[in-house]
Amino acid sequence: MTATASQNGRIQVEGVRHIYKKGGTVALDGVDLEIGTGLFGLLGPNGAGKSTLMKILCTLIVPTDGKASVGGHDVVRERNAVRKQIGYLPQEFGAWRLHRVEEVIDTLALLSGLADKAVRKKRVREVLERVGLHDVLDRKVKKLSGGMVRRLGVAQALVHAPQVLIVDEPTVGLDPQERLRFRKLMAELSQERVILLSTHIVADLGSGCNDLALIDRGKVVFRGSPVKLVEGAKGKVFEAVLAVDGESKLAPGIEIVSRAREGVGIKIRGLAAGAEPPPGATMVAEPTLEEGYLAFMAERGRADAAAEGVAETEAEVAS
Repeated sequence: MTATASQNGRIQVEGVRHIYKKGGTVALDGVDLEIGTGLFGLLGPNGAGKSTLMKILCTLIVPTDGKASVGGHDVVRERNAVRKQIGYLPQEFGAWRLHRVEEVIDTLALLSGLADKAVRKKRVREVLERVGLHDVLDRKVKKLSGGMVRRLGVAQALVHAPQVLIVDEPTVGLDPQERLRFRKLMAELSQERVILLSTHIVADLGSGCNDLALIDRGKVVFRGSPVKLVEGAKGKVFEAVLAVDGESKLAPGIEIVSRAREGVGIKIRGLAAGAEPPPGATMVAEPTLEEGYLAFMAERGRADAAAEGVAETEAEVAS
């Protein structure tokens, strides 16, 4: 690989399998991916294998088979070189609750190799400004909101200026406003680095994502643009107004995407996966990404697994 390719942080995954020794669970089963600069979405239900792949790329676990590299460096043989390339925000980010925001990032910057105090202070302030925490740099971590703690997690992942940012389930537990703020931040940061964002909540990908992979039961089952995923839902999504007890009378195979009261009835938006829409239904011309995901998974007989991510989006909109 050339020096230029190495510097841009490109991620390559070839035939990666991982079997957990305890229980023999096959978490990944022959995953192939190549990811370049920009925001890349790794989508799939809980337990699909996403977090296992994240940990392999972050050199936290060794794959059973196959190989992976970040910026041209092998994740098994060149761990230290890979760790210099990446910033990692795990699903559960914890920091010293009694320490101030600036203290936390300063300590982690020192551990990452920024030994010069003046240079380190400048970098810490720049990163906190970038993630919107500059005004609370003297606040103790225990006084931060959930969204602020997630942004603090982004700051620690960015402080050593990595070419790759790996983010695992970033918005779990956040309110709708903080989710929107987080998506905007990810879109901004992806202009200059690789961001691999793993989630089961479809809306987390936001408008900044132009490329994604859908992983299910350890395998990549879709790779392409969000537009391509949405195309699979065209002609399958409908809206209809039902009586209050109308949902119980819907044909098997219909998945409800959203519902809202309308007069004395209920307006639903649904996916007709191999079933006829209810009488009087109107087909939707432009399905959403969530509906594209649900339609794809429904064809695989996995609509229930996909519905959890769509349900969280629905709850967010309702809020």
